[in-house]
Amino acid sequence: MTLNNFNSEVRDSDIAIIGMSVNVPGAKNIDEFWQNLKNGVESIQFFSTEEVLASGVKPELAYDPNYVKAKAVVDDIDKFDAEFFGIHPREAEISDPQHRLFLECARSALEISGYDSQSYDGLIGVYASAGISRYYLQNIYGNSELLKIFFT
Repeated sequence: MTLNNFNSEVRDSDIAIIGMSVNVPGAKNIDEFWQNLKNGVESIQFFSTEEVLASGVKPELAYDPNYVKAKAVVDDIDKFDAEFFGIHPREAEISDPQHRLFLECARSALEISGYDSQSYDGLIGVYASAGISRYYLQNIYGNSELLKIFFT
């Protein structure tokens, strides 16, 4: 039963969002993200022709006037702590970087909430979502040498 517009009776089925986490281009946490939104910060990085050539882009593409030399870069994507998450380092090495980032964000949201799942008497859950990942098909599946190393 609703008591008024700002306060309602608490039910066992009620949930509260008490922590949020992001790690996106230009913002490693929710505070930086909101500041960027508020201040209109452009988080896409732009690169010179020399920089894209050095990164492996073919010259015919790098010099194409329609080629946009920009990318949304997430910093420290290579800093995943596999041991912390109970993942074998070799498995983490070939896992989708977005999946690793997803795990870090889920853990961060739990930490930000301020609730200790080891000592809290109630239930604590992290609700998150993701789209389909094609990482395995695009980067692992066709590499028979890598598959031999990791899956034999």
